[in-house]
Amino acid sequence: MGKNVQKLKINFKTLDEFKKFKEFGLQELSMIDDLQANMIEDDSHSPFYGIYFGDKLVARMSLYQRAAKFDQYFNPPQDYLELWKLEVLSGYQNMGYGKALIEYAKSYNMPIKTNPRMNSRTFFERMGFEPVTYEMARDRGENPLVWYPKGVTEQ
Repeated sequence: MGKNVQKLKINFKTLDEFKKFKEFGLQELSMIDDLQANMIEDDSHSPFYGIYFGDKLVARMSLYQRAAKFDQYFNPPQDYLELWKLEVLSGYQNMGYGKALIEYAKSYNMPIKTNPRMNSRTFFERMGFEPVTYEMARDRGENPLVWYPKGVTEQ
C-alpha cells in the first residue's frame, strides 16, 4: 500500500483523529475553538500533513514556512521550513511512515529545522539532519537539528 502524504483538512474529522496522537496539544485545542467559533471547514491553510492507512490517520506532521527575516538557524539567513509534531501511531512505527513524511518535507527543496524530542533524535539524524552550528540557535537553549537541500550548505 502506498504511503501518500496528504495535506490534512482542518475540520472536525481531522481534529478527532488528532486526539489519538500523544502530541495532541494547545495548537489543536485552539483549532477546535476556531472551528466551533467559525465553523471553518476544510481550511486550505492547514499546516498539517498526514498519511492514511485505509481510512485511519496513522502519521502526521506540521510544516510551517518561515521567512529569512525570522531565521536564527541558518547562516546566511534564508527562507526555511519548520517541522513540528512528526508522529506515527504506535503499531504503525518502523514501517516507513515517518520517513515518507520527511521525504515529502524535503521535496520542497528548502532547508528544514526541527526540534526533535529526545527519543526521535536518532531518527532525524538517520534522515540526514544535523545539529545547528550557528550560535544564535544554541543561545536560545534549543537543540535544533537542520537539514540542507543538496548544494546548499552553511557558509
